[in-house]
Amino acid sequence: MTGPDGAASVPETMHDSAGETLGAVRALGDGAPVLAFDVGGTDIKSALFDAAGRALGLRRTPTPIVDGDRTQAILGQLDVLAAELRAAHPDVVPQAAGLVVPGIVDADAGLGVFASNMGWHDAPLRDLAAARLGLPVAFDHDVRAASWAERRLGAARDYADAVVLVIGTGIAGALLVGGEPYTAGGYAGEIGHSPIADGPLCPCGARGCLEAVASAGAIVRRYRAATGNSPDGAKDVIARAAAGDEVAAEIWNSALDALALSLAQLTAVVAPEAVVIGGGLSRAGGALFDELRTRLAARLSFHRIPALVAAELSGNAGLLGAALRARELA
Repeated sequence: MTGPDGAASVPETMHDSAGETLGAVRALGDGAPVLAFDVGGTDIKSALFDAAGRALGLRRTPTPIVDGDRTQAILGQLDVLAAELRAAHPDVVPQAAGLVVPGIVDADAGLGVFASNMGWHDAPLRDLAAARLGLPVAFDHDVRAASWAERRLGAARDYADAVVLVIGTGIAGALLVGGEPYTAGGYAGEIGHSPIADGPLCPCGARGCLEAVASAGAIVRRYRAATGNSPDGAKDVIARAAAGDEVAAEIWNSALDALALSLAQLTAVVAPEAVVIGGGLSRAGGALFDELRTRLAARLSFHRIPALVAAELSGNAGLLGAALRARELA
């Protein structure tokens, strides 16, 4: 498998702390060696990228959960991971590091503005990480970094104006305008929390957020609430809908309508050339993409209808985006 520049993906077999095999990472191409960290609420992905852009020592480790200062615990974990990567590959000397995190992120100021599950508010994460690692640190939002990776290496590389939408437990998004991320101080791209109805109540505190209706997590929760049965993920609900389960069909149909409405609004306002969809729900294939194409076309008239394409970089996009941003500092 090769990337768009002919660079081969790395076929290295990698495992997380539970022994789960992780997928190969597309190579970045030639450039400075860098460290990269993708921090999530549950786990941290880390790797050292060499001068050929190959990911070395990719692993996934649990994000620290502590009673005290979680920010310092996470920074300490990054320090440990960096030391282990450097020790395992002493011939690869990183020139910078990339760090991406969830929540509201002001990349220019280097601040983790807010993330309720991470425990920070206006935290100077970029500077704190740089002090810990002894390297310049490129800092960004995880999905925005993933969108940059898709722009440089993946499904958005042919589109200067695009929306990247990640549909999993929640719904996260990022905007690319003129080939560059549009950030608005970290507040742009909150597509999952755009209103599409008067209800239900979203965990964020607002009502009728797209995420509360159409995320994979919401689809499972809604089916469980309606039937008392626990499906094996959103894909199971979709399969039940296809097999004639009326409750599943109603829930899946309403999720598709909500997604189509949100994409129609984005099309009317931003006019993206493409919407790149990743996350667990993207693996629904035609059940998602074909239906969304039909419903989106039915909602629009003179508008430029965006191409709907599947993300190419899977769960590694955030880590690749962190590495690409780090190389800009090296």
